[in-house]
Amino acid sequence: MKLVIHGKNIEITDAIREYVHQKIEKAVNHFQNITNEVDVHLSVARNPRITTKQSAEVTIFTNGSVIRAEESSENLYASIDLVADKIARQLRKYKERRQNKKTNTQVTKEVAPPDNIVPDLIGDRTPELPGEVVRTKYFAMPPMTIAEALEQLQMVGHDFYMFNNSQTGEINVIYERNHGGYGVILPRNPNNNSTNGTNGRGAHDYGYTPETSQSHK
Repeated sequence: MKLVIHGKNIEITDAIREYVHQKIEKAVNHFQNITNEVDVHLSVARNPRITTKQSAEVTIFTNGSVIRAEESSENLYASIDLVADKIARQLRKYKERRQNKKTNTQVTKEVAPPDNIVPDLIGDRTPELPGEVVRTKYFAMPPMTIAEALEQLQMVGHDFYMFNNSQTGEINVIYERNHGGYGVILPRNPNNNSTNGTNGRGAHDYGYTPETSQSHK
């Protein structure tokens, strides 16, 4: 298993490196058969308004999936402890889902999109744009279904997940809605005002939850 440690606004000392290896390797010890690479990012916020300045982020690359966890506190070692526990829980859930898929290969699930366009994707939040691009990420984007993208969204712990829709060949974004459920943002065909693929919408709302995997309009 490959473990890489990065630091931002912090020096990665031998003591820190040894502690990360000890905690993270213990967390993924029972999942090494599905773990290809572990990326650990440690950082210290310089903003004096932030009380939980010491952050630890762990990204695990498995066979075709990415699992991510992040924790912050006033102490770097405490943050490492917290993120190690969290990533272990994420790995356990991921492994259980893989096992459930193998035992339920005959079950198929379809999500029926509603007929309306979502007029507002940010709800009550105030849109804020950063003054500059502070970080760039590159990642593989293999084709997947919306259901598979939802699983990835839950694993990486973000509010949204960008993916290559295997049914349309288009880049879509699935996101968590403020009032529950999930939405999918689709590109609209600029040459046709009424259709986009077969549905003619630029965004979908999905009211299903991970436990039920059911949808409603």
